[in-house]
Amino acid sequence: MDRDRRHRKSSLAALTLAALGIVFGDIGTSPLYAVKETFSPDHGIPLSHTNILGGLSTIFWALMVVVSLKYVVLIMRADNRGEGGIMALIALAQKAIKSHQEWRIPLLLIGVFGASLFYGDAVLTPAVTVLSAIEGLEVGTRAFRPYVVPIAVAVLLTLFAFQARGTAAMGKLFGPVTMAWFIAIGASGIYGIVQAPRVLAALNPLHAIAFLSSHGAASFVVLGSVVLAVTGAEALYADMGHVGKGAVRIAWFSLVAPALVLNYFGQGALLMLNPRAVENPFYLLLPGWSLYPMVALATLASIIASQAVISGAYSLTKQAVQLGFLPRMTIVHTSAKEAGQIYIPSINWLLCAVVIAAVIGFGSSSRLAGAYGVAVTATMLVDTLLTFFVIRYMWNYPLALCILATGFFAIIDLSFFGATLLKIADGGWFPLAIGACVFLTMTTWRRGREILFRRLEEGAVPLKGFLEALFKDAPHRVPGTAIFLTATPDAVPHALLHNLNHNKVLHERVVFLTVEVRDVPWISFADRVTCESLGHGCWRIRVRYGFMNRPDVTRALELCGALGLEFDLMETSFFLSRQKIVPVHGGVGMAFWRDRIFAAMARNAGNVTDYFNIPTNRVIELGSRVQI
Repeated sequence: MDRDRRHRKSSLAALTLAALGIVFGDIGTSPLYAVKETFSPDHGIPLSHTNILGGLSTIFWALMVVVSLKYVVLIMRADNRGEGGIMALIALAQKAIKSHQEWRIPLLLIGVFGASLFYGDAVLTPAVTVLSAIEGLEVGTRAFRPYVVPIAVAVLLTLFAFQARGTAAMGKLFGPVTMAWFIAIGASGIYGIVQAPRVLAALNPLHAIAFLSSHGAASFVVLGSVVLAVTGAEALYADMGHVGKGAVRIAWFSLVAPALVLNYFGQGALLMLNPRAVENPFYLLLPGWSLYPMVALATLASIIASQAVISGAYSLTKQAVQLGFLPRMTIVHTSAKEAGQIYIPSINWLLCAVVIAAVIGFGSSSRLAGAYGVAVTATMLVDTLLTFFVIRYMWNYPLALCILATGFFAIIDLSFFGATLLKIADGGWFPLAIGACVFLTMTTWRRGREILFRRLEEGAVPLKGFLEALFKDAPHRVPGTAIFLTATPDAVPHALLHNLNHNKVLHERVVFLTVEVRDVPWISFADRVTCESLGHGCWRIRVRYGFMNRPDVTRALELCGALGLEFDLMETSFFLSRQKIVPVHGGVGMAFWRDRIFAAMARNAGNVTDYFNIPTNRVIELGSRVQI
């Protein structure tokens, strides 16, 4: 019993250490730029003692309300079988409103919009964190100024180039390095607070209220910078599936939150003593001897923060593909032990190009910070809206309590979002443009698939009736097994019709295989496969996956052995239907230009054999033209 208890404690400790590297990199690097931007002279608010206390108090209570209360306490309870993130929340909300179908489409669009904006965050996080870390070199000497952007670009190129190798080896260092980072920023914060202890008065929320109400429109503008302190809060929820909510909560309350608060207050204390330090309060807070070691540690921390967001983009893309919002892509599994460690080449290099363009185009962390926040706050607002439907229709909480709880957070999210919208002209358009492109892509693919399936169903032949008619005068049977992949298990696959029409034969065993992706993260092997005999050597197999599972048809066929259906792959042929989509003017469903986008996406979709792990030397593809 004692041994089990010790084992559980050691496992939780290991998960908590892992959580530091996986979950908290983004929010943990916010001190590099949040205070500098909050107290920027551009806001027109003088750096008086009262205003510094007010700004710090606003940052502190934003952390407590948005991160601690909203995400760590409330939203992390809305897990989809242990998985978090906006895609998991969309699936959970869709399940919650099954008896309220009028909400299905609006919720789906809201959720996809929030997921699309994550990609804007995935671009800006590496750009702003790495650039702000490297800018510490300027504090030591101005001679480094011309080299800050080139060094940042080199660091980012190296980071993206290493993605193909996976993070299994380096990932073991993420937790200890991030722990060292939080200890270092906490210690530097204490160093500053000791010099001006009166800064602790900012713990009083009245200072935040006074600050936000005494400067008119300027206070609202400052909110757009305060939100930089809570960027990364959504990552706590999105990444909790890797380590569990318990480890996330322990790490947050025991180390991360105290270290962040200490550092913010230390920077505030510095500004009370030396207002000119607003140029870069994070690095100027440090004793001279520690500057360059901290630049090195900050660079490592920013790389880890970037890695977490990049990995999050891979994970979100995989989930979107599984749920039918994006076309198939080449997904490389970089670890034999960790199913979640994946690499998507197309996403990696597209992200790399846009991140490098952002660094070069904006040129400084301050300009990037102006663009940062819009996508994050919009995603936070979407999380709040989706959570309402989960706690109301799945948890069956009273309507008044649901409105009160989520309404409170929605008001805060709307305030932050409204404040960041003021930054649109200063760069806020950038993540919104990225999000809009991804949203258009996702909705076009989803809608195009619906139209395509409807067109296929219009000419579909019912399977059972077809088989009854077929075996009244059976065609010649040949040895072996033919597996026809079909998305519509009750209809005759086009590949079978083409095979009969051209080859005039039927295999001695015919299998109709349908792969289904459910709105849950994982489906166990015990529930993975069902087999149904249709007579005359014909079978129907359904293979079910969760949106976090890796589709593997070869492995699924092995599971059929326990159900009485053995397969010899050397005697098995896989017949696939490939549709050539032809957009036509006047088609029903989407505008012609969206039809053309959908056709192009379908034409360039990843190879189905690689995606489903089907032996390529056993595949026969038969094509057909479909007009939409």
